[in-house]
Amino acid sequence: MNRKSIYITLILFLLIVQYLVAQDKYHYQTDFSTEDFAERRGKIIDAIGNNAIALIQGASGIPGFSVFRQSNTFYYLTGLESAHAYLLINGKNKRSTLYLPHRDEATEKGQGKVLSAEDNELVKQLTGVDQVKGIEFLSGDLVGTGLIRPPAPLLYTPLSPDEIGNDSRDELLFSQARSSSDPWDGKASKEALFVLKLKERVPQFEIRDLSPMLDGMRLIKSQKEIEVIRKATQIAGLGIIEAMRSTQPGIYEYQLDAAAKYIFYMHGSRGDGYPAIIGGGTNAYMGHYFHKTDKLVDGDLVIMDYAPDYKYYTSDVTRIWPVNGKFTPEQKELYNFIVAYRDAFFKYIKPGVTDKEVLDLAAADMKQYLVGKKFVKPAHLNAVQEGVKFRGHFQHPVGMAVHDVGQVHGVMLKPGMIFTIDPMIWIHEERLYVRIEDVALVTEDGVENLSAFVPSSIEDVERTIKEKGLIEFRPATELPLKK
Repeated sequence: MNRKSIYITLILFLLIVQYLVAQDKYHYQTDFSTEDFAERRGKIIDAIGNNAIALIQGASGIPGFSVFRQSNTFYYLTGLESAHAYLLINGKNKRSTLYLPHRDEATEKGQGKVLSAEDNELVKQLTGVDQVKGIEFLSGDLVGTGLIRPPAPLLYTPLSPDEIGNDSRDELLFSQARSSSDPWDGKASKEALFVLKLKERVPQFEIRDLSPMLDGMRLIKSQKEIEVIRKATQIAGLGIIEAMRSTQPGIYEYQLDAAAKYIFYMHGSRGDGYPAIIGGGTNAYMGHYFHKTDKLVDGDLVIMDYAPDYKYYTSDVTRIWPVNGKFTPEQKELYNFIVAYRDAFFKYIKPGVTDKEVLDLAAADMKQYLVGKKFVKPAHLNAVQEGVKFRGHFQHPVGMAVHDVGQVHGVMLKPGMIFTIDPMIWIHEERLYVRIEDVALVTEDGVENLSAFVPSSIEDVERTIKEKGLIEFRPATELPLKK
C-alpha cells in the first residue's frame, strides 16, 4: 500500500470513528427522573382500571428545517423526544411499551443520534418503560391485549388536540373549528384521524377519551414541575424587565420583543411559550395584539405579555408602563387601582377556597378602596367600577401550556395548582386598556406570587425604565447598509 492509500485509509477511519462517537451521544431530558414518569404512567393505570388500555400517539415529524418538539402529553409521560412514537399503557398487566421508528442513519449523520427502536435497552433505562419495540409491532400487540378472547378491553386515547410548542388547547380547538368550516380545507384533526384508523383496523375496541384523566394529573404540579415553572417565570420576568429598560419614544414594539427574546435564549429557552403581546397606546386595547409593528409614542402606555418555552413548560407574566418613563396623574390613578386589585387577590388565595370566594373577597376590598377616591375623568371612574364587577380577573392554569389544561374555576384550590391573576380594566371611550398579570402558586398554607420580583409599583417601574437597556447599548443598525 502506497503512502497516498494509507493517508486516505486513515482519513476514512477517523471519519468512521467520529461518526460512531457521535452516535454514542444522545439527548434526553434531565429535569425529571425515571420514577417520575413511571409514577405518571401508574396513575393512568389506576385511572383506566384492570380491563382497559391507553394508547398515546406522539408528535409527527416536522417538515423542512423546523426543530422537532414532542407533544406535551407524550413528553409528560415519557420525556422522550423522538418523532412518530407511540406509548401503550396496559391496565391488565400493568406494563408500558414504547413503539419507536427504526434508526435513520441519514438523519443522524446530519443531526446526531435520535433515540430509536434499536436503542431499546437505553430507552428502557431512561424512561422506565417495560418494553421498547418497532412501530410495526403495535398492531399485533393491540390484538394481543384481549381481542382474541373477548370481551375486548376499553381503549383510552386523548381526544383533545396535541399541544406542541406555543399551542394551547383553547386556541387549537378554535383553529380546528375554523379549518373544518372552510370548504377548501376542512381536514379532520390528527386525533380524529387516529381514532378513525383505530376503528378501521381494530373495531372491537370501545374508544374512550383519556384527556380528562391527563388534565386532572397535569393540574396539580409536582415539586419538580414547580421548579421548572419558577425558572420559566423568572426568565419571563427578566425579559420584561429588559424591555422596560429599553423603552423610549420612537422605538418599535418589535424591538422590545427582540430585547426579551435575547434574555429568553440566554437562559436556555427554546423559543416562545406564546407569541409576545406588545402593544403601545390603543394597540393594547386588543387583548391578543401580535403584530408589533408600530413605533412607541411619547405619553402612551405600552403593555407586554410574554413568557418562554422553557424545558416544555412556560409562564404568563404581563406588565404595562409609560413609554416616556413617567406615569401621568391620570395613568397613576388607573394603574394604582390595578396593582391594588392584584394585591387583594393574593390576600385570599389558599387551599380550600374557590375562585368565586376569592373574587368576592377581592371585589369587596376594592369597593372599600374606591371610597373617597377621585378620578380626573368620569369615564375612568366608571371603568374601575366596572372592573370591580368583572369576574375574569381570576384566569387560567399555567404549566406545559400558557392556557394549561385542568380546571381552577368552581373547584376547591389545592396545593400545586398554578394559575394567573390578571386584573384588567377597559376605558372604551379612549380605547385604553390597563392590566398586569402574575403567576400564583397555591402552597400548603397559602399562596406564592412567582412573578412578584417583576416591578409593579409605580416607583419600581419608573426606576427600572431609567436604567439602560440592550437597545440603548446596541441599537438597531440603519438599513440599508451604506456601501
